[in-house]
Amino acid sequence: MKPLTRHGQDLARGALRAGLLAAALAALAPWAQGQAKAPGANPLQGLDCMIQPSLVVQVGAPSAGVIDRIDVERGDVVKRGQVLAMLGAQVERAALAVARERAEQSGEVEAAVSVKALARSDLERAQSLMDDQFVSKAYVERAKAEAEVAGGRTVQAEEKRRLAAREVELASAQLAQRVVRSPIDGVVVDRYMAPGEYIEQKPLLRLAAIDPLRVDVLVPAAAFGRVNVGEQGMVVPELIDRGRLTAVVKTVDRVIDAASNTFRVRLELPNPDHKLPAGLRCTVSFGDAPEGAAAAAAAATSSLKPVAQSLPAGR
Repeated sequence: MKPLTRHGQDLARGALRAGLLAAALAALAPWAQGQAKAPGANPLQGLDCMIQPSLVVQVGAPSAGVIDRIDVERGDVVKRGQVLAMLGAQVERAALAVARERAEQSGEVEAAVSVKALARSDLERAQSLMDDQFVSKAYVERAKAEAEVAGGRTVQAEEKRRLAAREVELASAQLAQRVVRSPIDGVVVDRYMAPGEYIEQKPLLRLAAIDPLRVDVLVPAAAFGRVNVGEQGMVVPELIDRGRLTAVVKTVDRVIDAASNTFRVRLELPNPDHKLPAGLRCTVSFGDAPEGAAAAAAAATSSLKPVAQSLPAGR
């Protein structure tokens, strides 16, 4: 075997140093991870969490019937009060038209008012004639009774007209029961039925409110009292190129779960542009944190460099 040249010896020494350094780093990796979770580390850093919709709603129909149309699809963004679907409403539309026609009729009221005016005029004339002793008192009493009857018919006609207006309101409400509207601002998660199907007590759509989002995190019981309502938490979702997001603590459980030795904290995460989807895993940190495992590994690497440089050259 030919002896190595000087250049080959340098390469061999470099490879030996790199191998020893890699082995040392691999041996120190578990130690670095242990440092991040050491007893002295902050228990409120890097906690696993879940990003959820702030509200999920199963939307049904106000009344039973056959679905005429559905105006939204899965993934559509909807607003509160927006029409989502329509049920067949031919009967309700016809009933509303009849009620409006009846409410708009004014002939009976006008006729009753005219009869009342005429009866009052006859009564006044009869009283004038009685004063002049041209008619008897009985004639005046009869005219007075007719005037009272005419007044009652006018009241009755006005009551019928008011009742017709109420019937319009009732028919309008019945027609509104054939319209399915969104109860929240959110997105369509699922669509369970199709036009032509009969709906009675089943959900038609599932909606989710994703602005704001809800962040649920289980905090170790040892940290109870260190997270308070109104505090901020830094949330890091499991997405590529997505930085830290600020959420606000809304609720803190007052009961510790004995099985897991944790308590739940719920945060509110604004999502006005809907860029962040619900259902993501994440990590959340509260307060100031010591350097984590990455920093520990970096420190270990720095401390190993002089050691590697001082290694004797091998042949």
